[in-house]
Amino acid sequence: MSTTERAPHTARTAPARGERIADWTDGRLGIYNFRFLIRKVFPDHWSFMFGEMALYSFIVLILTGLWLTMFFDPSMTETVYHGSHEPLQGIPMSQAYASTLKISFDVRGGLFIRQLHHWSALIMIASLCVHTLRHFLTGSFRKPRELNWLIGFIMLVLVTLEGFVGYSLPDDLLSGTGLRIAEGVTLAIPLVGTYLTLFLFGGEYPGNEVIQRFYSFHILLIPGIVLALVTVHLILVFYHKHTQFRGPGRTENNVVGQPLMPHYTAKAGGFFFLVFGVLAFLAGIAQINPIWTYGPYRADQISQGSQPDWYMGFLEGALRAMPAWEFVLPGGYTVNMGVLIPAVILPTLMMLVIALWPFLEAWVTNDKREHHLLDHPRDHPTRTAFGVSFVALYLVLFFGGANDILAERFHLSLNQITWSVRVGIFVVPAVAYVVTRRICLGLQRRDRDKLLHGRETGRIRRLPHGEFVEVHARLDREQEYTLLQRDIREILPAPEATDADGVPNPRARKEMLRHRVSRWLYGNQIPKPTREEMRHALEHLDPATSHGQISPNGHGPASSNGQASSNGHLTAGGHAATGERESGQEVH
Repeated sequence: MSTTERAPHTARTAPARGERIADWTDGRLGIYNFRFLIRKVFPDHWSFMFGEMALYSFIVLILTGLWLTMFFDPSMTETVYHGSHEPLQGIPMSQAYASTLKISFDVRGGLFIRQLHHWSALIMIASLCVHTLRHFLTGSFRKPRELNWLIGFIMLVLVTLEGFVGYSLPDDLLSGTGLRIAEGVTLAIPLVGTYLTLFLFGGEYPGNEVIQRFYSFHILLIPGIVLALVTVHLILVFYHKHTQFRGPGRTENNVVGQPLMPHYTAKAGGFFFLVFGVLAFLAGIAQINPIWTYGPYRADQISQGSQPDWYMGFLEGALRAMPAWEFVLPGGYTVNMGVLIPAVILPTLMMLVIALWPFLEAWVTNDKREHHLLDHPRDHPTRTAFGVSFVALYLVLFFGGANDILAERFHLSLNQITWSVRVGIFVVPAVAYVVTRRICLGLQRRDRDKLLHGRETGRIRRLPHGEFVEVHARLDREQEYTLLQRDIREILPAPEATDADGVPNPRARKEMLRHRVSRWLYGNQIPKPTREEMRHALEHLDPATSHGQISPNGHGPASSNGQASSNGHLTAGGHAATGERESGQEVH
């Protein structure tokens, strides 16, 4: 016979060690008040991963950059090289170049860390570019995310400048050539160019201070600003909640996905190590920026086929394509338009278009609503076509920056390539715009045809009179719902020049401009099927459900008991196809 002794209610057992640590931390930081963050929901889509790639690359950049600062000497004091790289023995060079050679050949793992740092910079900028393009094509920049769009744009500009400043630090012949071009571009800016040159370079180029100044920008100023902007950017993502594509159960007031802990954290952690592994793999097998082959910088030398990193290629191409053009103002002031237009005006206009696009759409539509659902690129043909033409312009300029490489590799005329770039700057973006817009409209017609005629099944049926037809089946309810939820903007009506009393409209010119821009942005789109068209389509495709009533939105039959589903589509059991709320869904 056994007995069980129970401790009295007043007796207290010692808490576990983890609980004691959590209680101690909560007493000082209040971590128990942040339980809502653990259940924060994030949707799943492959296109959302580019922002994570940029963030993880930035983390690798910080870690490798901290390591490199312990060995790099940013001095421009001249020294004579006596390191382990034999071809450069006895060559005069700066301390910056000599220390970079020491990192590459004499420090254990130094070359790997250098290349890991460089590859991380390239991947981060590429990820940010694709991430920005994804936001543009899906319309996620609309209210309330205009500020976050500007923050992301500023980060893209700063990271591009950070990359340029970083690869200029070794003071090799290639980076020195890039600095020489940067000095010429700065001097071409009217009125303030000489002052900016003095601030950046400390006097006449090359001077003795440019590397030290750029080093301060590279390790302190720009990374600090970027880190602050990343923090604010992520806070706003949490505050506004993540955007998601349209679909059953997804509205402007909820998020369907997986919670932060443990699902999303585990996936994000695994993806970080995947990105880190790919970067390490590239750093280990793919040589990049071999400065020992270029030699130290000398102002009277330049290498044939010198190319900047890819993100500065468009600027190089614009400079090479622009004809020599300058004029002298009264007073003897020379304006170099051959540098000012391609290197100052053109990049500024491109950046302004990117930064101000959300405000252009908001002004045209006068839309004050909050938007948390994304558009498919085909839903807005003009916006998508404009984005693709912008990318096409960038690529034309990028290949123009490699005109000497293309001429050598493909045995072409350098002048012919240059003239092709000059013509392509105007022709290629226009062709890309027209083709992309036609493709988007074609996809809209295809979606409408699927709704009205169903999908192709591949089965052929012979009719009683001998005709052969292909059998079409109704789309599944989820796809139907997604296609019918396409948001179509109405074109603003043309304003009246006068009112009923004949008084001129003082805002007629402004309203006419909005009308024309609205017609350009949202005109000539393929309309969604009407209520009657959907009724006839469902009677033909799905006779079993065609006897019910059409739902109030005109996009499907009602249930058998006469009650319409919330989206107009029925499942086999007569329930609405929007589905039950998922366990990880966040509702606001």
